[in-house]
Amino acid sequence: MSTAAAVLVSLRPRQWVKNLFVFAGLIFAQKLFTPAVWPALAAFAVFCALSGSVYLLNDVADRERDRLDPRKRGRPIAAGRLGVGAAVAAAAALILAGLGAAALLSGAFLATAVAYVVLLTAYSAWLKHLVIVDVLVVAGGFVLRAVAGAVVIRVEMSGWLLICTILLALFLALGKRRFEYLSLGGDAAAHRPILAEYSPGLLDQMIAVVTASTVTAYALYTMSPETVAKFRTQLLPATLPFVLYGIFRYLYLLYRRQLGGNPSELLLGDRALLLNALGWLLAVLLIIYGPGLE
Repeated sequence: MSTAAAVLVSLRPRQWVKNLFVFAGLIFAQKLFTPAVWPALAAFAVFCALSGSVYLLNDVADRERDRLDPRKRGRPIAAGRLGVGAAVAAAAALILAGLGAAALLSGAFLATAVAYVVLLTAYSAWLKHLVIVDVLVVAGGFVLRAVAGAVVIRVEMSGWLLICTILLALFLALGKRRFEYLSLGGDAAAHRPILAEYSPGLLDQMIAVVTASTVTAYALYTMSPETVAKFRTQLLPATLPFVLYGIFRYLYLLYRRQLGGNPSELLLGDRALLLNALGWLLAVLLIIYGPGLE
């Protein structure tokens, strides 16, 4: 494997699906079919570069521990196919390029991008070792993506959407922690020390709380007077079944199929989950953009 190929693999392109949260502001501000789509696409590219750089730095920091993990020992840095120096240089280049592009888009977007890099770098170096803080930081990364997508097109992000974003991100992060805890068994703490602070019972309770909160927050958002007035329709609650199915399907895969270690790959690999997500998106677009639906 060439160095360039090893760097590309280490950027984890399949994880870039998380950066689609950048488009939340564009869609719900009803600007999808306007020139605002171009800065939003640029913002997506910036976050792909920045998130890739964070993955590189994280793999450098965790290379010794990854060699003990059967799921991670094949990563280029852990396997010795990509040197530490080359990985750090690639990460630095991506950060400089990403922040340089962010500066060209807007000052507010640059500030959000810098906050993302600082937060996720701190996560890799320190915050991932703090119980509960670790999953909150992961959720914060999703919120910053959504905020960045809004500021780059100069629209305000709905408070309800931010709440839904952080709750959904917590739901996925806690599910991942549960999968890691059970799949790694007695070696869990050796692979990820923070897992020693959790237990299946605690994680199950936290997942239950966040699951109920996510569904409730989304339902309230779709029915709030502010939302109805903004979109001039009362049809948005019709998208709630998609949200319920998506959450229940994920819980089924997590609890019955012992999947969930990589939510992004699970979304892309599980046909039912992917089709449901596309169905939700289509329903949202038809309701908030389609004329004469009431």
